[in-house]
Amino acid sequence: MHSTRQDLYQKGSACVWDVVVVGAGPAGSAAALSALQQCPNARVLLLDRHDFPRDKSCGDGIAPHAVDELVRLRVEAVLADRVPIWRLTLHSPAGIRVSRLMRRPDHVVPREVFDARLVDEAVRRGAVLARHTVRRLSVHPDHVALDGEIAGRVVIGADGATSVTRRMIGLSRQPAPCTAVAVRGYTAAPPGKPEQLIVLAGEDWPAYAWSFADGLGGANVGFGMLLPTLRAQPAGGRAVLHGRLAALLPDVRPERLVSHHLPLSTSRPRQPNGRVLIAGDAMSLINPLTGEGIYYALASGRLAGRAAVGGLGDPGAAYRTALRRELGRHLRHTTALARVTSRPGVVDAGVAAAARSRPVFDALVEVGLGRGLVTRPLAVAMVREIVRCPATLGR
Repeated sequence: MHSTRQDLYQKGSACVWDVVVVGAGPAGSAAALSALQQCPNARVLLLDRHDFPRDKSCGDGIAPHAVDELVRLRVEAVLADRVPIWRLTLHSPAGIRVSRLMRRPDHVVPREVFDARLVDEAVRRGAVLARHTVRRLSVHPDHVALDGEIAGRVVIGADGATSVTRRMIGLSRQPAPCTAVAVRGYTAAPPGKPEQLIVLAGEDWPAYAWSFADGLGGANVGFGMLLPTLRAQPAGGRAVLHGRLAALLPDVRPERLVSHHLPLSTSRPRQPNGRVLIAGDAMSLINPLTGEGIYYALASGRLAGRAAVGGLGDPGAAYRTALRRELGRHLRHTTALARVTSRPGVVDAGVAAAARSRPVFDALVEVGLGRGLVTRPLAVAMVREIVRCPATLGR
């Protein structure tokens, strides 16, 4: 439950909060939880421009590494009533198929449910939640002021793909070539055992459709593609996205489709020194291969919250170092792989290799949904598939 506007003003004007978090999605809630985990007596203010529960357009997939983050934050109970989904099926642009059980399951939880549960946990641990839209930010030697009425020793911007916090500290906006656009809707799950299905499109590559069954009778379905490709289409964006989804998943009849932007990690900004930290989508932490962002949101929020209360004189530098140590090598590998897989034939080779080899399949899942690396066996297996079928090099 949100604090009243009057309570927010009185508390904000009476003292300086230890941590102010802008945005109460997974990154923001993780930041609040982490700060309170490190320092239970910290005064943590969690701001959002919406009331909870609220819908958020997303694929809703909670991958195994995201579950690890929930365990670190001691909030894994938010998944207690959800069904683990073990099977992942991939269709390559050329129609090559692989379907295997993953080593660890995913969960599919509507963001309306997942985000509200995380917020509730943060409030239960001691955070103060308030509805507030941030419009102004000014940095001072010993605090950061928001809108002239709220002050925090550290501010964490977790306010999403169009982050106001990011813009106000002078970080550039996400460039269009490194931004994807997707639509998402809900429908009845297809018959059979629940699975996560990804159909990689040959047309307008890179692009793909998905159907993620939740194990409870429903499914999250959608389609995404790069923003410049969408803008180049002669038809309107909505018609293109809806049409591609219908073409790739012809049996799907989703309810109202909602769009969202995905700022890909191939153009993430450098975290500056100082008292303002950026996490989650605001930091462009979206996997360029799969569009996965919840793991990154939880991990970066956890690290930002820890740095906010334990970063001594320079929380920004402490957070930047922690983020690089946790995700730096993985992000470099996903960036490199995104460049290589700009040719759909390389993706065909990867899916074919995963169909032949369980370890290759597992490695691809780790890179796309976790913090995995492009290992030598994975690279060798993909090259072998290309050599087997040289025509893939021409695609």
